[in-house]
Amino acid sequence: MKNLVLSIAVLLTTTFTAFSQVNKAQSTSTIAIIHGAWSSASDWKQVTEDLMAAGHQVISINLPGHGSDNTAITGISLKLYVDEVKKAIGVKQNVVLVVHSFGGIVGSQVAEQIAPQIKKIIYIAAYVPKNGESLLSLAQTDAESHIGKSLIVDEKAGIATVRKEGVADVFMADAPAQVADYVSNTIKPEPLAPLATPVTLTDGKFGKINKVFVHSLNDHTIGYSLQQKMVKDAGIQRLYSLPSSHTPFIMFPHVLAQIIAVEAK
Repeated sequence: MKNLVLSIAVLLTTTFTAFSQVNKAQSTSTIAIIHGAWSSASDWKQVTEDLMAAGHQVISINLPGHGSDNTAITGISLKLYVDEVKKAIGVKQNVVLVVHSFGGIVGSQVAEQIAPQIKKIIYIAAYVPKNGESLLSLAQTDAESHIGKSLIVDEKAGIATVRKEGVADVFMADAPAQVADYVSNTIKPEPLAPLATPVTLTDGKFGKINKVFVHSLNDHTIGYSLQQKMVKDAGIQRLYSLPSSHTPFIMFPHVLAQIIAVEAK
């Protein structure tokens, strides 16, 4: 297995100006970013801006009920998420799906349903499901994750929340205090139903799509051992590693943009 482990020291000495000049030609691919649970499209602002400045076509999709969207929790399902992503993509071809965390569940199901339009999936600290798996079924196998001790599930209300005092540790242990405090104070409850819904995937569609995985080595949400297992089970051979928490788009946005740009070619 060919493991493409990036040297952060080398990448960070490469200026974004040089990155833009090298990649300025318009890409024939469309990059579609799908955020994770307890997140929104706005969290990917810096990565999106970097990619667009370098000439890439980017769609950053905000899932219903996230960010400023006020879709009622009771109306949110995995199918709604998938339909929203498919609507955003429309008839575009050569689409590179960039998926983070729970976005890996959504993106995998999207890829199954519109496989001819998908060029590649880039999983970034993301769940890579097999047929019949859900986020919750995968998370239950993760002995390294810190989220269990901070997770509050309200089945009657249909939501899952993370205790305010646990947000920084679970999602962004390497972020500046002011950033972690802001997220802790503004994080919204997550609809429970999509997290528990299994995906339906086939070898003939999803299984044939090219896949890349970006490991987050200091991740307290999806443990590194589970990341490795999912990568092995999916047969993913193009691998990158970042010394980040679960949110590399916060601590390493420019490096992450470079990885995406390379893989979107």
